[in-house]
Amino acid sequence: MWVRRHRWTVDLPLYAVFLFFLAPNWNNPGSYGVRAIPMLFLLPLLVRRRFPRAVAVLTIAGAAAVYFNEVWAYDRGRTELAMAVALFTVVKQGHRWFAAGTAAAIVVLDVQWAAVWGTYTDNPTLTIVATVPLHIAAWALGEFFRKQEQLTAEERKRADAQARAAVAEERARIARELHDVLAHSMSVIVLNAEGAKLARHRDPAAVDRTLDTIVHTGRDALAELRRLLEVLHAGQAARSPQPTLAELRELVEQSGRPVTLDVTGDPDTLPASAALQAYRIVQEALTNMIKHAPADATGRVGVTFEPPEVHIEVTNTGGHAPPAPALPSSGRGLTGMRQRVEMYHGELTTGPLPDGGYRVRASLVVGP
Repeated sequence: MWVRRHRWTVDLPLYAVFLFFLAPNWNNPGSYGVRAIPMLFLLPLLVRRRFPRAVAVLTIAGAAAVYFNEVWAYDRGRTELAMAVALFTVVKQGHRWFAAGTAAAIVVLDVQWAAVWGTYTDNPTLTIVATVPLHIAAWALGEFFRKQEQLTAEERKRADAQARAAVAEERARIARELHDVLAHSMSVIVLNAEGAKLARHRDPAAVDRTLDTIVHTGRDALAELRRLLEVLHAGQAARSPQPTLAELRELVEQSGRPVTLDVTGDPDTLPASAALQAYRIVQEALTNMIKHAPADATGRVGVTFEPPEVHIEVTNTGGHAPPAPALPSSGRGLTGMRQRVEMYHGELTTGPLPDGGYRVRASLVVGP
């Protein structure tokens, strides 16, 4: 990571090559200054990543100046390396048309060098061909590293998208949990408070029992909210323990309505995550009953374990009492149940019964 933030460190070996390993013939002390001029190729290469095209133009211009001067013309190794580095940088930055022009200029300069100075060598053609692999390798490496950077950028985008999706999924999960906890508990509290207000003159003992239910329900709601806040602050490790089917009886009793509970099979074989979803489905169905069913309506909760499936059915009768005062509804109840069922490839059916009641039937596939 440090090297990626300080790319100039990668160029240090290249600068060393320019300064030491490809130095021209220093046998003539009088030509020190003149022969050191080709080292000026180093200056544009220092900023080649920031200004790749400008550096390529300066490098080609410098190479032309070198190859048309008799004193500098034989400093060919350093010149060809400088042009190869400039070509590599332009290709890596994705400027392909500009890179093609740079490659053409390199070929022209090499042909020009062979035409002017190649006659002083044993094989002028070889002087041109010998540099071709260097520039082909520069182009190929530029393409390779450009593809690598594109792949890395795509992987980073994909990771960011997955992280955003995970955050959105977690928010939706917490929203469902908040809805299930608050909708059920607040419905119980409001309806019991209404009942206590009506019964305070007729049956003080019933008022005390109702207030106890309100207190107990409020404490349970606070505990659930505290658990959700721990999830927000601590993440995955804080998600347990969660409500399970073992707490269904307490949930039914908390509803304040005459509801029977029938459990068939062994609930201990159910995975914890599936148990939580089943619990929430029952909780939401009871919440709908509390909100919408008449005060004298009775209910039944049935949970059947038939591996690899769990069947849930919550029904209530129509009743004869006038409807309870309407409670605010978010409209998320059935949607939340449907999402929970889909998580386990099950089915959800809801609808009214002939006697004016209502039924919620759900199944969860929890095994292979």
